[in-house]
Amino acid sequence: MSDIKKLVGESLAEIVSAAKSGGPKIRIGLMAAGSELSSEELVKGACLALRTYGNVQPVMIGPRISGNPDFDRLEWIETDDCEANISLALESALRDRRVDGAVALHFPFPLGVTTIGRVMTPARGRPMILASTTGTSATARGEAMLRNAVYGIAVAKSLGIPEPTVGILNVDAAQPVFRALTHMMERGYGVKFGSSVRKDGGAVLRGNDLLAGAVDVCVTDTLTGNVLIKMFSSFNTGGGYEATGWGYGPSCGEGWTNVVSIISRASGEPVIANALTFTAAVVAGKLPTLVDRELAAAKKAGFDKEIAALTPKAAAMEEKIEVPPAEPTDEELHGVDVLEIENAVKVLWKAGIYAESAMGCTGPVVKLPAKYAERGTAILKENGYL
Repeated sequence: MSDIKKLVGESLAEIVSAAKSGGPKIRIGLMAAGSELSSEELVKGACLALRTYGNVQPVMIGPRISGNPDFDRLEWIETDDCEANISLALESALRDRRVDGAVALHFPFPLGVTTIGRVMTPARGRPMILASTTGTSATARGEAMLRNAVYGIAVAKSLGIPEPTVGILNVDAAQPVFRALTHMMERGYGVKFGSSVRKDGGAVLRGNDLLAGAVDVCVTDTLTGNVLIKMFSSFNTGGGYEATGWGYGPSCGEGWTNVVSIISRASGEPVIANALTFTAAVVAGKLPTLVDRELAAAKKAGFDKEIAALTPKAAAMEEKIEVPPAEPTDEELHGVDVLEIENAVKVLWKAGIYAESAMGCTGPVVKLPAKYAERGTAILKENGYL
């Protein structure tokens, strides 16, 4: 009878705990060694998450650290002090569903899987998703950024943002990716563009917009995203300690079912705690299912066609094209990517329109006489440059 009472008591305690925290606890594995700051920093981050966020149950994976009453409240999957064995134990815990997700210092993601990070923007104190920050969603920049946009939207929705605003950072391929997303939107894909905080607006973002958190989801290439998240996380500490933000974010990819978030070896206690709760939130939001849904909706709207179109035009501009007589260029056409700008100019030359390439304050521009602006725009659109 005492055993029955004990079981009933434990069950009631779990129900009360779940009610207080707003739902059942989500078990998130955390690597317990490998930090540049010390293993204790990782454990302190887990303890902070356990104290602060009611929905997360950190599960430490690695050599046990004791000597602190807080540490003893944590669950452990113990291993020896070997990073390879810790990684194997983490992968095993995910595979066996002993944890619902994981936060790792490193993880062997296959090609096609990337992580979607989240930062706190300093100008207005609002969070912003960076898509993406580690891993590789595709080997070609344009395709990778288009996929990152879809994955960033899925992550935002898993966090409870039903219609996230999207902007594309002004890096190589930004304009073609914006064009691809616009085409998909016209075919029914539910992307909602945000706007720059600068006077001329637009969904192609500048550095000012990152500081202001102008959009919910900022799309960029992974290497740029990785640099940005490091700077946002440690800009007020001198770089050696990542003190703010949510880490490098959860993994996304076509057909990928695990939720594994990345932190760096310089991530401090607050970031570790935030990464744990970020991971728990997207697990609760069924992130892999949302990625599948977003990809299905994107494909219905011509996603694969746009990926094909994003392949850089090595267009056979090998032919000798005579440059038309020079005229004053008093009109600018915006929206051609920097990698395509010279070929775009040659297309206009071929049509008998004098044009020049130049770099404006928001990116490359095609300069041409104003009298040819309408015709030139039509030609560039027809050839896929606008």
